[in-house]
Amino acid sequence: MSAVLEVEAPSPGVALLRLNRPERLNALNHELVGALEEACSYLGEDAATRAVVLTGAGRGFCSGLDVRDFGPGLPGATAAVAEQMRFQERMGSLPVRLRSLPQPVVAAVNGACVGGGFALCLGADVRLCSTAATFANAAILLGLSGAEMGMSYHLPRIVGTTVAADWMLSGRLVSAEEADRRGLVSQLVEPEHLVERAVELAAQIAEHPPFAVEMTKRALQVNTDAPDIEAALAVENRTQVLTFVTDESVERRENWQSGRHPTSAPHLPR
Repeated sequence: MSAVLEVEAPSPGVALLRLNRPERLNALNHELVGALEEACSYLGEDAATRAVVLTGAGRGFCSGLDVRDFGPGLPGATAAVAEQMRFQERMGSLPVRLRSLPQPVVAAVNGACVGGGFALCLGADVRLCSTAATFANAAILLGLSGAEMGMSYHLPRIVGTTVAADWMLSGRLVSAEEADRRGLVSQLVEPEHLVERAVELAAQIAEHPPFAVEMTKRALQVNTDAPDIEAALAVENRTQVLTFVTDESVERRENWQSGRHPTSAPHLPR
């Protein structure tokens, strides 16, 4: 895709996206934003990719917007409001692009995860982090709103409103241990094993029929905001009927009934 975004295929059906500006802790600049947009557009149409892993090169996951070296397109303080709004809307669309992919996205947070990087992490479906990882909203420290790039939508749904308010209003640094304790991440992993563990999880997901995986992902997204159990069940019932009649589901049920179980992915210890 680009020198600032490495794309690898570490396992069948798995795409690994590695933010590659380690000298800037993978801060988002004009080129990296464009590369992420291009990658999401490509992956969204790529039937061969069944799961995606997002991580960073070097010591950081993503340190947010590179305000010192963003490149073209960063509006200054005196820019017209319409120009600033267009820029903010573009940045805000990045987590949505990840969330909208048909494939599940596993964020492997290897280090500093700040601002826009934190927002990208929240746009993933599953988050693993290194014991060396740290998280921070941080925008409020610059006199900006901590509610940006979907942060005020995603974060309270993941860790709860009170914890989200603590992190967003203080702008304080959150350790990997606290992130794990609060449910932000599903696994806490030693740094040298993080990407390997994330790829193993993505490979396990990639073994399943893609339509069943996508329908599960969509139901989770929709039912996070379901008004009641009846509405949630309506979504689940529809997705279950849709997946029930697919050729892959029929074949897998027949194999199961005859004792030919699907191959299991490697066990993923906590």
